[in-house]
Amino acid sequence: MKWLCVVSMLSGLALSPAFAQETPITQGMHAQQRDAFVSNLMKQMTLEEKIGQLRLISVGPDNPKEAIREGIRKGQIGAIFNTVTRPDIRVMQDQAMQLSRLKIPLFFAYDVVHGQRTVFPISLGLAASFDLEAIALSARVAAQEASDDGLNMTFAPMVDITRDPRWGRVSEGFGEDTWLVSKIAKVMVDGFQNGDPAKPGSVMASVKHFALYGAVEGGRDYNTVDMSPLRMHQDYLPPYKAAVDAGSGGVMVSLNAINGVPATANPWLLKDLLRDQWGFKGITISDHGAIKELIKHGVAADARDAVRLAITSGVDMSMSDEFYDKYLPGLVKDGLVAESDIDRACRDVLNTKYDMGLFTNPYVHLGPAGADPQDTNAESRLHRAEARVVARKTMVLLKNDKQTLPLSKQATIALVGPMADSQRDVMGSWSAAGVVKQSVTLREGLERAVGDKARILYAKGANVTQDKGIIDYLNEYEPAVAFDTRSPQQMIDEAVQAANKADVVVAVVGESQGMAHEASSRADITIPQSQRDLIAALKATGKPLVLVLMNGRPLALSWESEQADAMLETWYSGTEGGNAVADVLFGDYNPSGKLPMTFPRSVGQIPMYYNHLNTGRPFGKENPGKYTSRYFDSPNGPLYPFGYGLSYTTFSLSDLTLSSPTMARNGKLTASVTLKNTGKYDGATVVQLYLQDVTASVSRPVKELRNFKKVTLKAGQSQQVELPISEDDLKFYNASLKWGAEPGKFNVFVGLDSDNVQAQSFTLK
Repeated sequence: MKWLCVVSMLSGLALSPAFAQETPITQGMHAQQRDAFVSNLMKQMTLEEKIGQLRLISVGPDNPKEAIREGIRKGQIGAIFNTVTRPDIRVMQDQAMQLSRLKIPLFFAYDVVHGQRTVFPISLGLAASFDLEAIALSARVAAQEASDDGLNMTFAPMVDITRDPRWGRVSEGFGEDTWLVSKIAKVMVDGFQNGDPAKPGSVMASVKHFALYGAVEGGRDYNTVDMSPLRMHQDYLPPYKAAVDAGSGGVMVSLNAINGVPATANPWLLKDLLRDQWGFKGITISDHGAIKELIKHGVAADARDAVRLAITSGVDMSMSDEFYDKYLPGLVKDGLVAESDIDRACRDVLNTKYDMGLFTNPYVHLGPAGADPQDTNAESRLHRAEARVVARKTMVLLKNDKQTLPLSKQATIALVGPMADSQRDVMGSWSAAGVVKQSVTLREGLERAVGDKARILYAKGANVTQDKGIIDYLNEYEPAVAFDTRSPQQMIDEAVQAANKADVVVAVVGESQGMAHEASSRADITIPQSQRDLIAALKATGKPLVLVLMNGRPLALSWESEQADAMLETWYSGTEGGNAVADVLFGDYNPSGKLPMTFPRSVGQIPMYYNHLNTGRPFGKENPGKYTSRYFDSPNGPLYPFGYGLSYTTFSLSDLTLSSPTMARNGKLTASVTLKNTGKYDGATVVQLYLQDVTASVSRPVKELRNFKKVTLKAGQSQQVELPISEDDLKFYNASLKWGAEPGKFNVFVGLDSDNVQAQSFTLK
């Protein structure tokens, strides 16, 4: 158990005060020194060299290495993305230091979202842990590995609030709850930057996608966003602000419009709000090709006009396209862009490089050439123990009838399903530099866990889908999905044969990782029919049926929940996924995860989220009524609510008490409840506290998460749980977008999920 102790120490370290942000005095001195240095450097730069600093490009067919070398020599490139090995990065940094006139170092960036070489569970899975220390640990390890690869920046965290599981990028975010995602945003930025992004082992964060990207209509990627200012400020902007307040050095600009103006051409968003109101001092980066897209948005007449809009609106760096380099000199010459706009953007880039420590040492994350790893993908570079510990915490037990789980290690187990033996799928999307062959499949994890004590009978059982069009779509850029050419019936027959020989059936079903990714929006969020046919055939055997879900979004699982004896949500659990899932299935770890997004019964209920506003005709479970907000052709309410998750043990809560029936201005009170483990297993659960502003100047949500505590108890053990409430927890934006708390009655709800709660109330004076 030595490695568990190590992990515990690391997780504590990630959140310790020693790694907090610098003091204001230190920050002030640093800023003065940086400004003086950058001002002196800019005096030496030509207009073309300043513009060159604004280009963020990727090595590829559009930018071959020879062209990049020449661009670096001329001072026409400021930074590189998608290059992720030390030798390749070193070559380009050498070119900058040896060939360019002013020897301004490059910085190197990549999408390190949930791990670099060691892949942790997807972001949605991390949120399901309800464990900020575990999330911080994943960010610290990712930063360490990214820094060791020579990277200076990650395009993360992605903190877009989304309430539409049709959107493929749900997998990259942390769910539907503004308060929870804001907490995670801070933890991730702190974890990546570790107080100083210049230090080896740290990288600079660039929060994304600013702003509102998770609210695309129809859950369709790259689509329109339109929302009221009140909802924007109340529900969608806070996580970005939390990241900015935590010191995120970068902000990536979203592809959608805000108030009809694309974010890339929106001075209100990038100047008035981000810079003036929030005080952001870092660098803004366009999303991939976003400047060019202003033409198709219909706000720019041509490429030249798009560049004018982007630079004057506050976009510092242009990702991937050549437009800044091509058009800015002429725009300045013609008086359509002020040189001061170029200077502002260039200063932001140079300030960022200074904060990265690159002017002190251009090789700060590279080290000497002789220190480069002999094998970039060496097993010794991975952090498997940490990945396994974190992955176990992210899994959510959705159903467990007749104590089907945990499984016996002496049983005969039929393991079936299209992703049961897939190394690629267990990693999930945005898996950075993770190497497929280093990931542990569920088949491997189960076999390793049982050794020679049990029999594992494997059969694929079905393809992810039989729809050739979908398979071709998923395999467009890489052979991501292996398609079995046997007939569906042949595969089902093989799986049924295995099931008939087994004591229990474990079916791994859901989505391939590419189905929950950028450009992977789904109109239908059910499990594909090929897998449903497999489930039906397995159910017909009469053997206990465990569904292990692999997916990157909430799915509509009403039918599946009726078929299964047990269901375990594993998301995409990363490099150590197979081992972690096996730990949970066999009871070596008691699941404690909770859902960070509501699971609807059907796609027709979307958007469905727990913290919806009051309505004048609310649907009531006990007295539904005809003329209420409901569907008449389906059960109402979620299949699995936000915050839901079972355990192998059972928990009870005593009556809720409040320390006072009133709260004074700037005051506090405490909600107390006793949690008892009433079952026979040691385990953990999350006690959740929600608040409701009963009467306010605007309609307020039926409840909002404002605190939680994860508690581990031995079988039979009890513990009093105290959850503080302050006036800050009561604040919201009113109709005039003023932030504050209004006096009156507040309901307090405490429970183990958002639906099953007990209530008390107090009054704010």
